[in-house]
Amino acid sequence: MIKKFIRKILGVKDKPTARDLTQPVILGQADHGIDPKLLSSNAIRVTSSLQEAGFQAFVVGGAVRDLLLGVKPKDFDIATNATPEQVKRLFRRAFIIGKRFQIVHVMFGQDLLEVTTFRGAGEINAPKDEHGRVLRDNTFGPQHEDAMRRDFTINAMYYDPATQQVLDYHGGIADIRDKTLRIIGQPEARYREDPVRLLRVVRFAAKLQFTIEPGTREPIHVMAPLINNVPAPRVFDEMLKLLMSGHALACLQQLRKEGLHHGLLPLLDVVLEQPIGMKFVTLALESTDDRIKAGKGVSPGFLFASLLWHQVVEKWTAYRAAGEAPIPALHLAADDVLDSQTEKLALQRKIGSDMRDIWSMQPRFERRNGKTPYKLLEHPRFRAGYDFLLLRCQSGEIEMELGEWWTAFYEGDISEREHLVETAHAAPGPKRKRAPRRSPRNKQSETSGSTIEE
Repeated sequence: MIKKFIRKILGVKDKPTARDLTQPVILGQADHGIDPKLLSSNAIRVTSSLQEAGFQAFVVGGAVRDLLLGVKPKDFDIATNATPEQVKRLFRRAFIIGKRFQIVHVMFGQDLLEVTTFRGAGEINAPKDEHGRVLRDNTFGPQHEDAMRRDFTINAMYYDPATQQVLDYHGGIADIRDKTLRIIGQPEARYREDPVRLLRVVRFAAKLQFTIEPGTREPIHVMAPLINNVPAPRVFDEMLKLLMSGHALACLQQLRKEGLHHGLLPLLDVVLEQPIGMKFVTLALESTDDRIKAGKGVSPGFLFASLLWHQVVEKWTAYRAAGEAPIPALHLAADDVLDSQTEKLALQRKIGSDMRDIWSMQPRFERRNGKTPYKLLEHPRFRAGYDFLLLRCQSGEIEMELGEWWTAFYEGDISEREHLVETAHAAPGPKRKRAPRRSPRNKQSETSGSTIEE
């Protein structure tokens, strides 16, 4: 008591005592301010069904973070002490997936909810690779161990829709209010367990406009090479989330700032150092961000086609300089870029096909005589190719006149289109009069809808 009195007189503060991480801070609705109307009815349905069966069940992770920020979550994840098999038995459309850690997908029509069993502190004995990455971990445990296993404090909170209480084990609410991104536990060890967390740091910091806590940020640059040990499909999934977050430009800028872009989009630095390339990529990402914020759809193929276009242009120019004809040179350049990036990012076949279509259409936009414009208009990927053409015009890569002509042709009626084609045919151009001298084989190829040859 005397020591305490003297410390008080001298203005010396007591050292903060370590928090008991097995006991959460519990906040009621008046403290956290979550609007119940922002919750998904299916999320409430899942948690209530589990609770009625005698289990604990909470909305968890990013959904709680978004609710606390007053944002309606896109996805709702549920955490429970029920095992995957017990969860599956409670719902008609439920499927156990995953090898590294089993989870249950519960379907309500097209709505998918991810239900995970509380993870235990079993990572010490879990199988790891030579770099420390956890390969498999299906150890279950109590809720406080599950909270310890989550990546960031702002993602380690649990919300019970029935009681409207938030359970906070690691000071996540304080970090949300301070706009701070902080990893749980020892940063180096957590990054080694799952190097994808290095990318998640960047995505959350850029998306939420949070500051990365110094201890969380310090090891990122040194540990960046660990991403090369992550299976390509997981890297691709994380990159897609990053690019389609609605803050793609900020995310890529943060990637470069933290030195994490190497091996993902390794030539991005080169592109962004070139005035035209920088403007093109910036326009593409801003357009993507605007569409996502407006609730419109975004094609991953278009996005990756934009990011990698100037790598294609560089190789296309090299092949033409080596004597290849323009169209075959473009196909060779596309093959080179797609082969390289497929290995690094595990680009899905559908996305790669969309990228190739968008790229291969670009020379065809330059041919505006005869039936060619009409046939190009019928291409199933025309709109994507046309939008890509406009980006090229806006960035200064090609003349704006070409984009304006195609806009008028696309929006015009039959007579207007005929006039535009006649005008383009009559106007002086790069030897367009040679077109009628093509061989029958080329005509047949064009009629069948395949890529035209020059």
